Amino acid sequence: MIADQEHYPTLTPEEYFAWEEKQLEKHEYIDGQIYAMSGGSKNHSLISVRFITLFSNHLEGSGCETGNSDLRINLVETNDYTYPDVSVTCDERDKTTTQYITYPCLIVEVLSKSTEAYDRGGKFRIYSQNPELKDYLLVSSTCIEMDLYHKKDTGEWVIINYKEGDTIELKSINLSFPIEQVYRGLKNIISEEL
Repeated sequence: MIADQEHYPTLTPEEYFAWEEKQLEKHEYIDGQIYAMSGGSKNHSLISVRFITLFSNHLEGSGCETGNSDLRINLVETNDYTYPDVSVTCDERDKTTTQYITYPCLIVEVLSKSTEAYDRGGKFRIYSQNPELKDYLLVSSTCIEMDLYHKKDTGEWVIINYKEGDTIELKSINLSFPIEQVYRGLKNIISEEL
């Protein structure tokens, strides 16, 4: 999902939380500005749910928590908040908060034409400042493709491109799975076999 900027009041972070509770839609809060979140396609929703189910089942009993697009992330050392499609935290510090997490090890964004540039550029730059983030997975909702931004032990980020027939490896949560597991049965997905 992407945030659409409209004309909203200027709020402090505390005022933002109180205001957001009364809204029908979700809003991101970046540099004191409020951005309405736009909706996604059916495939976008189904892909997100599959990741949440996959991660929750894999991490059961581990102490890690999987969040959906309703869980805010507080960007480290800022008063900024975003709503990724899926996030995972295994950090004890996140167990003490009730409105957001700050230290995810994994973030998943499902792409659409309107969000792709932001998710690959500005949003990645923001998220990559988090010392606990190890994997940032960008997932196509129109074809069988995923791009994984993975932080190596040296702190360097590498991009791994996955396509049909590949196995995704998320070292942040010690999980590998075939890419087709996420796309099974979805409509309007472009396949290499077509």
